[in-house]
Amino acid sequence: MNTMAQHGGTDALGAPANDFSTNANALGPCPSTLLAIAQADASRYPDPTGTRLKAALGAFHGVAPDRVLLLASASEGIQRFSAWAARSPGSLGATAWLPPHHYGDLARAADAWGLVRTNEPGRARLLWSCEPSAPLGQAEAGLADRVNALRPDQALVLDQAYAPLRLQGEPTLSGTTLDRVWRLVSPNKALGLTGVRGAYAIAPLAAREAMAGLEALAPSWPLGAHAEAMLMAWTQPATQQWLQDSLTTLLEWKAQQTALCESLGWTVLPSEANHFVARLPDPHDVERLNTLRREHGVKLRDCASFGLPGHVRLGVRSPADQEALRAAWPRTGGGDNAAR
Repeated sequence: MNTMAQHGGTDALGAPANDFSTNANALGPCPSTLLAIAQADASRYPDPTGTRLKAALGAFHGVAPDRVLLLASASEGIQRFSAWAARSPGSLGATAWLPPHHYGDLARAADAWGLVRTNEPGRARLLWSCEPSAPLGQAEAGLADRVNALRPDQALVLDQAYAPLRLQGEPTLSGTTLDRVWRLVSPNKALGLTGVRGAYAIAPLAAREAMAGLEALAPSWPLGAHAEAMLMAWTQPATQQWLQDSLTTLLEWKAQQTALCESLGWTVLPSEANHFVARLPDPHDVERLNTLRREHGVKLRDCASFGLPGHVRLGVRSPADQEALRAAWPRTGGGDNAAR
């Protein structure tokens, strides 16, 4: 069993000066949301029922408040859904299906709760999807077919962490199709506030029994005052306008960053989000990442844990960050594939 989690961002060396290893909005933090967090009253318990927050999130998504499930974070949600599937296996048993390339916490949670992983979506009690996908940032192949084939004893969770940061393309699911799946929403990446943990899920229609089971697995206060403030601010027009404005700049930066990586001899894979995966010319080039981080303060995300050895994932960053990568990569050793 793999018990070691791999993540981007801050590590034992502290916060990277030029951090490409996470997919947070590089224009963040969102000013209006940051102000709401600063004004949150941390001297009191938040409402454990989340009544006001659920009403706001429900109105934002056009669903009834009782379809909103509050979560401490998306990662906590992954654990909770896995625990729920293990406790209520149904006719399919305690089984899970994961996309070919996926966030490592999905496999860790499945293993921790004793879920048997199957390669056949039709045989799984719990199915996971992510669009734009992790780590590739692409539309997920076969997603619509899997949703159309869902049976009443199956649950599909669609991770929408990168949906607000979609720079190109259109989502596969929309309208009534979304009402057949659980939507996992974690706005902190889109807001550039990954240090604030808080998320929620929107239940499918007719999921009352499953909702009760998932609520029973929750701690008394899944959200602190700051997470509650972030999620409430997420529903406000000023926040959404800031997000939409940021996407234009991110798209420009993405084009520049793609050109940079190609000038270094890397092969950039297609992506619709604010991040992309690049294949390095030599698989052994990933060994240079430690030097890049330790000596130059530039951090990339090794994709081996996603099932893509010899690849790196890069969140779209500012031109200044990009220039730091351009200057540092040749100095870590290796061939003469650096831009001149």
